[in-house]
Amino acid sequence: MSTWFTRFKEGLKKSSTRLTEGITTLVAKRKLDDKTLDELEDLLITSDLGVESSHELIQRLSKKKYNQDITLEEVKESFAQDIKDLLLPYAIPLKPEGISKPFVILVLGVNGSGKTTTIGKLAKQWKGQGYRLSLVAGDTFRAAAIEQLEIWADRAKVPLEKALSKDAAGLVYDALQKAKARRDDIVLIDTAGRLQNKTELMDELKKIKRVIQKIDATAPHATLLVLDATTGQNALNQVKVFQEAVDVSGLIVTKLDGTAKGGVLVAISKQFGLPIHAVGVGEHIDDLHSFSAQEFAVNLLGIKDKWH
Repeated sequence: MSTWFTRFKEGLKKSSTRLTEGITTLVAKRKLDDKTLDELEDLLITSDLGVESSHELIQRLSKKKYNQDITLEEVKESFAQDIKDLLLPYAIPLKPEGISKPFVILVLGVNGSGKTTTIGKLAKQWKGQGYRLSLVAGDTFRAAAIEQLEIWADRAKVPLEKALSKDAAGLVYDALQKAKARRDDIVLIDTAGRLQNKTELMDELKKIKRVIQKIDATAPHATLLVLDATTGQNALNQVKVFQEAVDVSGLIVTKLDGTAKGGVLVAISKQFGLPIHAVGVGEHIDDLHSFSAQEFAVNLLGIKDKWH
């Protein structure tokens, strides 16, 4: 487990460095007056934490130390504690179990978000935990996505349903019937991630959802949106677009190791109130891990975890 903590800390280093260097400059030998608070709020906003959550963090800091001398560590600890509190309600691990089998998971995300790789990692992890599962290559527009899923399906030793036609809904229908016959515990369905034509994308996702519900009216049991942390504020727009197409039930955030925009997780939680099930910090199978609000907050602010 310690190796994950190390990778997570390293992964958030770009985001942490940007934020902590800014705080260091602003609070050096100064009281926490209105000017300092305004500048700190600007720093949080430009670090992708979002306008609403940045304002809330500043209000909380002001209540604690307004017009008093304040140290760098006090500011960082205040922000870390309050970010943890803001994120805690949304740090919810994904449990692929329900009243009916299989547990159907629809996976959404724009091309390049890490969606297909995330499906592969989830499949390998769950297979290792003893679940019986299958994958569906529902991104019928991108040959590379199907090839990628084939590699992951081989690694995890799980069935992959794919089709030569572009009819993703028909493929999903057939795949679910086979999964029920096999008594699979979980079915993970990849989908196309084309945002160039939003109407076409939405229509296809709605059609897939209708087809799923013909087989199981309670499904999909989870609709996961995979977001690339390096896109920063653009991730907010992606959540909005996919929410309009189908009800997103939770998020997985990838590529936290490649960005200084990790603070966007705070903005997303504040704006949409969706569970963050897992975060990714690399390409390896065990680089996808359940999201911890506490780990995220202390590493984003570059402080030692004093709350255990």
